[in-house]
Amino acid sequence: MASPEHDGPSGESRSGRHWRWVRWVLAVALLALLIGEGVYLAPRLHESWRALTEMHWGIALACVVAQAVSLSAFARVQKQLLAAGGVRVSQRRSLSVIYASTAMSVTLPAGQVFSTAFTYRETRRWGASPVVASWQLAISGVIAALGLALLGVSGALLVGGSANTTTLILPVAGVVALVVAVRYVRAHPRSIVAVGRWGLAKYNAIRGNAPDAGRARLDAVVDQVTSVRLGPRDAAAAAGFSAVHRLADVACLGLACFAVGADPTIYGLLLVFSAGKTVGSIPGAPGGLVIVDATLIATLTTAASISASQAVAAALVYRVVSFVLVAVVGWVVFLALFRSHRLEDARAEFEQESERTTAGE
Repeated sequence: MASPEHDGPSGESRSGRHWRWVRWVLAVALLALLIGEGVYLAPRLHESWRALTEMHWGIALACVVAQAVSLSAFARVQKQLLAAGGVRVSQRRSLSVIYASTAMSVTLPAGQVFSTAFTYRETRRWGASPVVASWQLAISGVIAALGLALLGVSGALLVGGSANTTTLILPVAGVVALVVAVRYVRAHPRSIVAVGRWGLAKYNAIRGNAPDAGRARLDAVVDQVTSVRLGPRDAAAAAGFSAVHRLADVACLGLACFAVGADPTIYGLLLVFSAGKTVGSIPGAPGGLVIVDATLIATLTTAASISASQAVAAALVYRVVSFVLVAVVGWVVFLALFRSHRLEDARAEFEQESERTTAGE
């Protein structure tokens, strides 16, 4: 009979072999995709290279400016939502977090997780309560999804097709539900506290806890929610800046096409942009590498009515600006402004541990 000490390593070995097999399959699939894309694009690469060498650099610079405007507008959305929660932050600090979090999102494996955690930590540093910090992340994400859905639906309607209303209704309902819930809690805190305490008492009775266990935490959460004051003006400002964020990014894609001599249709750009962002949100390679590029090239050719060689060149320009350049700037911002925060966290934890040790003695 095998001893328990030998069972653990054997199980780990089988698990390791399983994951190695999965990684090999994914690697082969990615290689096949690259080869297939290379075979398809090979006859057009010469023309794409010529389009790049003859690129209009003034329009390319405008492409960079449009991307900067897009990120700046998204920083304004974050700033506006935090202000509704009573947290005042400058545009410069908000924008620095947007650049750094975007760099994490597009370059790291599971980048969305790191990006969200980083943004949450920084907003907490600015004085946001846990509820306000989480609420800001949730509602900004829902508003961004709503903007993307609107662009996709608009493109489909302009091209004469039919749009799936579910893709539009869900994000709209999400925004409305979040705003209504927060406003109701703020207007009726006592009723919410009463319902929450009743539910908490039932939970404590089932678990055998003390009747008032968790009551202080519940009251603190309600107090944090009631601090959020998202009035019509703040909501309109957040929605407006979110629209600028999306439209400026679409303009960046359009200018990338114009820079290489292409003349895309407006409705085609909306469809291409929506498809690229949707595919990019699927977990996989950092920044949707290869997958997003292939989607942009294919949809620029079919939906935006430009040649394949121009589509390759335009996709390359757009990805260099919106992916590579933003990632480089974001990591520079992170190293310059946020790298020391880990040291500060470690020092704070060390001081707290020292105080507990001294108190214990």
